[in-house]
Amino acid sequence: MEDYSKKTAEYLLQIKAIKLQPSNPFTWASGWKSPIYCDNRKTLSFPEVRTFIRDAFAGLVRQLYPEAGLIAGVATGAIAHGVLTADILGLPFIYVRSGVKEHGLGNQIEGYYEKGQKVVVIEDLISTGGSSLGAVKALREAGCEVLGMLAIFTYEFQKAADGFKSENCILNTLSGYSALIDTALKTGYIGDNEIETLRTWRSDPSVWGRN
Repeated sequence: MEDYSKKTAEYLLQIKAIKLQPSNPFTWASGWKSPIYCDNRKTLSFPEVRTFIRDAFAGLVRQLYPEAGLIAGVATGAIAHGVLTADILGLPFIYVRSGVKEHGLGNQIEGYYEKGQKVVVIEDLISTGGSSLGAVKALREAGCEVLGMLAIFTYEFQKAADGFKSENCILNTLSGYSALIDTALKTGYIGDNEIETLRTWRSDPSVWGRN
């Protein structure tokens, strides 16, 4: 399988989709303090980057899941990337909400699909894996056969790895935290003195920075 990790990391740093601030941490919606913030929606604003991601996803689908008959994006961050991937593959597309819509038809899955269809799920970011696996669960409950999930970036948390293993869902990502840190150091984006902070954070992000 082609290794996209370095090039993806370079692009994310170049367009500032990923920001590293060990000395001035971000606060996530969960309340976690973090020296890193990833906003992959920015990739859509750069034609070269979004095309690279589209082609990488399409290549992985062709290589890993040639039997796929449907592409599903996880709302909202992966809808556009899912559409781009489905379009170049000539496959139908649907997307999965985080929960059941509270008005109208009350759908959680939007678009046309049939029970038994083989689907590849597209995601933009894997953190703890909870919302991503929620989409997988919704598709399975709807009768779809989930072949696997492809994502742009993963923080490589053990909790996510355990979750995907527990749900028997294969995850492949274009890049991840380790490749990002290596690339950031080699390109001078961060210095040697910041590396230990970034590595320490990922080992226990829920308590990091709370002292």
